[in-house]
Amino acid sequence: MPQFDDFEIKMLDILQRNGRKPVSELAQDIGLSTTPCARRFEALQSAGIIKGFAAVLSRRAIGLMVEVFIQVRLVTHSDGSPETFIAAVQRMDEVSSCWTMTGDYDFLLHVMVPSVDELNAFVMHRLMRLDGVRDVHTQLVLQNIKGPGHVPLGHLRR
Repeated sequence: MPQFDDFEIKMLDILQRNGRKPVSELAQDIGLSTTPCARRFEALQSAGIIKGFAAVLSRRAIGLMVEVFIQVRLVTHSDGSPETFIAAVQRMDEVSSCWTMTGDYDFLLHVMVPSVDELNAFVMHRLMRLDGVRDVHTQLVLQNIKGPGHVPLGHLRR
């Protein structure tokens, strides 16, 4: 694991909350001058620690009223089904995230759609019809309490 000093940890924490903060303000906030702060910032990007910057959108404000987590179990893992499933999921705009999992299910999908009818169509006519899908378990999000989340940094201070 790479080592981070207090300046870098502070920088990462601030940038997770406000990725548009100018380097001059960032430098002031972490207690460095602009040039060394800019060098550290560029080094963190080059090392792949800072992967990029993105706008955080309100799903409801753009009409995505239904948010769900869907667990997917495949029939088998020995016939290329996982690779086929992964390729199909990567093409599905409704799927914002996908993880492979341990336990009873193989994948966990985070899905957003405009309505329950569209969720039904997505699950029944697209997801369940993918080759190799055995079954799915859908959990409707009632309220997002916290997230999308930040990457915890507390372990870097130890």
